[in-house]
Amino acid sequence: MTSYDMAAPGLPAYRDLNVLRWLAAYTASVMGDVVYFLVLSWSATRATGPSQAGLVIAAGALPRAVLMLGGGVLADRFGPHRVAVASDATRCVVILAAMVSVVLMPPSLWLLVPVALVFGVVDAVFMPAVGALPPRITAPEQLARVQGMRGLSIRLSNAVGPLLAGVALAAGEAAGAFATAGTLFALSLAVLLTVRVSALPPTDRRAAGRAELRDGLRYVRRHRVLAPLVTVIGLSEMCFSGPVAAGLVLLADERGWGAAGMGWIASAFSVGAAAAALLLTVRARVPRAGPVMSGALCVTAAGAVALGHAPTLPSAVAFGGLIGLANGITATVTGALVQTETDPRYLGRVTSVTTLCSLGLAPVLFPLVGVTVAVWGAAMFFTVCGGICLVAALFSVSAPALRRAELHGPGTERTPER
Repeated sequence: MTSYDMAAPGLPAYRDLNVLRWLAAYTASVMGDVVYFLVLSWSATRATGPSQAGLVIAAGALPRAVLMLGGGVLADRFGPHRVAVASDATRCVVILAAMVSVVLMPPSLWLLVPVALVFGVVDAVFMPAVGALPPRITAPEQLARVQGMRGLSIRLSNAVGPLLAGVALAAGEAAGAFATAGTLFALSLAVLLTVRVSALPPTDRRAAGRAELRDGLRYVRRHRVLAPLVTVIGLSEMCFSGPVAAGLVLLADERGWGAAGMGWIASAFSVGAAAAALLLTVRARVPRAGPVMSGALCVTAAGAVALGHAPTLPSAVAFGGLIGLANGITATVTGALVQTETDPRYLGRVTSVTTLCSLGLAPVLFPLVGVTVAVWGAAMFFTVCGGICLVAALFSVSAPALRRAELHGPGTERTPER
């Protein structure tokens, strides 16, 4: 059965119950992630102070970054659906065990660090697996829509998750918040079990994991579209996977706009990104995907520089919305291109590479944000971010295969490797 067989011909992804079940599971999972990270940070700060809270967060981020590529190998070897279900179940057990632990004893460094470590390891397996599922549950021409729906899910989760965490912490402190996160992971698992996934030809499980990883990296390196696309994703997400959020805090403090001003800019960014996701959910296809991606990167670059030099809060809010809109288009198009160009047998490993490019560098870059702002000011930081996005745009234009890249419809051949 092919992925196209999973949906009725001509049925939009937002009307496909199978896709909607996957989306519901994904939304519950992302929301659970948001609640978990907030309660972990809150508990670590209360128990050990701000200096040790960073250690707890790093304990979760490091294994996720180091083991992400291995998670992609597992997804390809055993199937993304099976791996996503198993890792979702494990996350649920880990978080509920943490809930029981904080009921029996006050949160401490010796309790929170192991929880963060184990969760980070399991997250490194879950993220490539769940990201590799869309081509297995819908038709190729619906992948841009699915990526738009995924973007909306992330924005909804980032808006609702902190509210749930705040209510849970107020009502039941750390135990109540861990219980809320565990319930969301359990809900995600229950819905994920109902998702129908197309089958792939059996793989040779006798191959060593290291050999499979090398094979996946070789596949990316030799692919005419994926090789430059992964570079573009890494450059375009380098600042926007986390460092810009820290930059906004420092920008608002430097200009005297306060926490409220920072909140307005961040909200405008989210609204812009949600608008891009909604637009690409409704549209049937994205013509000339390569040039659209390059153009959106140029707009993001200009918006980042303008935000850093914005003279007033209203202008900063406007530029924040523009950046969110352009960055949302880039993220959706690049995600859809990865999934349409990749041979399904390699999708877990390719997804792990792109996820590592998007999220793995953030912990390394956070300290650089503070140093840059302290020495040269917030305007310089956002100018550097704009320059990196411009480099990504120029690189995408200079790669012929990427410049001509299109999102495929039924019967369209994937771009062959070199």
